[in-house]
Amino acid sequence: MSLLRQIWHLPKSGDISRLQLAGDDLSEPAPGCVTVRVAAVGLNFADVFACLGLYSATPSGAFVPGLEFAGVVDAVGPSVDGLAVGQPVMGLTRFGAYTTHLNVDARYLWPLPEGWSMAEGAGQLVASLTAWYALRELGGLRPGQFVLVQSAAGGVGLAALGLIDRLRGEAAGTVGQAAKTEVTGLPSERVIVRDGIAFEQRLDKVLASAGRDGFDLVLDAVAGPTFQPLYRRLLPGGRLVIFGAADLMPSGQRPNYAKLGWQYWRRPKLDPVSMISENKSVMAFNLIWLWDRADEMRRLYDELSALELPPPHIGRVMPFNDATAALRYLQSGDSVGKVIMEV
Repeated sequence: MSLLRQIWHLPKSGDISRLQLAGDDLSEPAPGCVTVRVAAVGLNFADVFACLGLYSATPSGAFVPGLEFAGVVDAVGPSVDGLAVGQPVMGLTRFGAYTTHLNVDARYLWPLPEGWSMAEGAGQLVASLTAWYALRELGGLRPGQFVLVQSAAGGVGLAALGLIDRLRGEAAGTVGQAAKTEVTGLPSERVIVRDGIAFEQRLDKVLASAGRDGFDLVLDAVAGPTFQPLYRRLLPGGRLVIFGAADLMPSGQRPNYAKLGWQYWRRPKLDPVSMISENKSVMAFNLIWLWDRADEMRRLYDELSALELPPPHIGRVMPFNDATAALRYLQSGDSVGKVIMEV
């Protein structure tokens, strides 16, 4: 017996204004799957890039955006253990979260932590797993190391700052607007506003205030003109982990391909042979490519859960019926923490 649900879908990527709200039939959950009645949806920059047709993992043709959600179990398919109807959960899906109900593989569901709101659950998984994978799996963060976090006031940035503190590292950060400085929780001398003015001198000032000669680790979700100055300030043995390219984010509902072409032409470039003598590393990843490795995803989240972290910072909650406005707000660069749609 099918269930009538609402979905936000794009007939084809390339234009955010194509996003449409429609009715859709959802089948009963297959073996190993669970039907979740969605209460909140977490937004990510990947959603914006997917809608604009600039995300390599976007499905071809029509698709429903969205990678994370929280809600209540409505039905349990065969061969599912440990989940019951009525149980609050949070989960991941490889697209499809912009909906009122969805069927999801039970391996990508976790119980909602006690005392957390649905909005907090919907904003937890992508940001925290991204930050954890960058810091521990690739960055190899050790106590006492100095880390620079780009976009420190965003969802991943705030998650990373919390993890750095828990792992006894030291942190500095960059933000896109001066108004975002306070939300990072960092001392003002450890925060740089990326306004195009004297970025390198500001980096040197941060290092001097911390009594450091360079950074052990940089987490970069921006790329663009700030990449090379950060790379140059890596210590020998340092690592720059890049997982986003906010510098390429178009401001309109459709991409300006001429501008994107220019930005792509001047993208950061490195000589691998020179990197040998410099003894520096650059690593890149996209969390969505871990999708087929469910056991590894669960291991990563089990490690996170053991740290008993507080819930994520929710910057704004918007109604499900305003999905286009919510995406435009995230795209604007004005948001802090996580942007959530509440069903």
